[in-house]
Amino acid sequence: MANVVVVGSQWGDEGKGKIVDWLSEQADVVVRFQGGHNAGHTLVVGNTTYKLSLLPSGLVRGARLSVIGNGVVLDPWALVDEIGRIGAQGVEVTPERLRVAENVALILPLHRELDAIRENAAASGTKIGTTKRGIGPAYEDKVGRRAIRLMDLAYPDTLDAKLERLLAHHNPLRRGLGIAEVDAARLRDELLEVAPKVLPFMDRVWALLDDERRHGSKILFEGAQGALLDVDHGTYPFVTSSNTVAAQAATGSGLGPGAIGYVLGITKAYTTRVGEGPFPTELDDAIGRKIGERGHEFGTVTGRARRCGWFDAALVRQTVRTSGINGIALTKLDVLDGFEELKVCTRYRLDGEEIDYLPAGQDAQAHVEPVYETIEGWRTSTAGARSWADLPAEAVKYVRRIEELIGCPVALLSTSPERDDTILVQNPFES
Repeated sequence: MANVVVVGSQWGDEGKGKIVDWLSEQADVVVRFQGGHNAGHTLVVGNTTYKLSLLPSGLVRGARLSVIGNGVVLDPWALVDEIGRIGAQGVEVTPERLRVAENVALILPLHRELDAIRENAAASGTKIGTTKRGIGPAYEDKVGRRAIRLMDLAYPDTLDAKLERLLAHHNPLRRGLGIAEVDAARLRDELLEVAPKVLPFMDRVWALLDDERRHGSKILFEGAQGALLDVDHGTYPFVTSSNTVAAQAATGSGLGPGAIGYVLGITKAYTTRVGEGPFPTELDDAIGRKIGERGHEFGTVTGRARRCGWFDAALVRQTVRTSGINGIALTKLDVLDGFEELKVCTRYRLDGEEIDYLPAGQDAQAHVEPVYETIEGWRTSTAGARSWADLPAEAVKYVRRIEELIGCPVALLSTSPERDDTILVQNPFES
C-alpha cells in the first residue's frame, strides 16, 4: 500500500476537496503539511456541506487520526473557531482524533494586520492577491527565527522573552508604517487565554507519523493551494509563502522522502486562478465568463471570483515534473459540456520563439503567448458519468489528448461534485 500525496497541479481550486474526501475514507491518517487557513476544501457528505480551511479532511470522513504538520502556520483562534463550527455540524474533534505539531509556527493578530496593510498599500500591478490572513508574515517570522511556536504556549514563564524578540522586529516596522505598536502584555494575555484550548492537541508529530508508517497505516498527505503557487517553483512573486509541491509533504510532516509513495495531481479540465499574477490562457470574454458560471468558480474561503481560461498543458506538464506526479485526477469535465470546440495550450511563444515551459522570470511570464491546439467538443452531457462507456467519444478523446500532452495518465476522472460520480482508473492507495 502506498502512502498518497495529493497536490494541486495548477493554481489551486482544482477540486481537491472531493478527491481528498474520497481518499480519506480509505486512509488511516490524514495530514495537512503546508499553508494556513487561507486555502479551503469544500466537502459534501450526504446533505451536509463542510467548508474546511485548516482542519484535515479526514476529520469529516472519519479517518482514525488527523494531523496538522509542522509545515503549516497555525492561527490558534482560527483553529478553535473551525473546531467549533464543524462541531455544530455534528463532527466532534478531540485530541484522540486530531494532533498538531508542537513546532508549528503561530499566526498572530499582528501578522493579519501587517498582511492587510501591505496588500492595501501595494501599487497597481504589484498586489499579490493575498487573503490578508497573516500567512505570509507568519512564514517570514518562522524563517527569521523569531516566531512564536505552539510549544512556547506551554512555557508561560519564558514567553515574555520570546515576545520581546518578536516585537523587536515588528514594533519598529509598525512605527515606520505609522500604526500603533503591539503591547507585549496584551499579546501575552491573548496567547495564554487561547493556550488551554489548543495545547491538548499538541504532539511530536514526526514521531507519531513514523510510528504509524512503521505499523503499516495508510497515510494521506493533503496539500493546500496548487504547485504553481509554490514559493520556489510557482509564478513568483505571485505565489504563496510556502512550498506546495509534493516533496513538502515529507518536510512539512517530519518524515523522510521515503514515506511518500504515490503523488496524485488534482487537475481541472480547464484552468482557473484566484488573485493576481500571470495567466497565459485566461479568457477575459464571454467564454471565460461562461466557464466560470457553469463551474461555480468562486473561492471556498474568500468568495472571490476565479479567473478562467482554457486548459494549459504546458503548465501541468511542468508541475508533473516538479511534483513527481504519478497520476492525475481530472475534475470538472462536465463544465465543458456543449462547447463546439475546445482549445488546449500546448506551448508558448516568447520573443518570436516557441518554448515548452513557463519561464521562471516575472517579466517573461507576463509576455508569453499561448500556442493553442483546437479539439472538437461534445454535445451530450458527461455529468454524472461513472464509466468510460458513459462518456461521449469526443470527451474521451479530449482526456486522452491531455494525457499525451502532460505526459501523465489519468488515475481518476470526476464528472460532478458528487463523490460517487467518479471514474476510477487506478486507486492511488493500491498502486
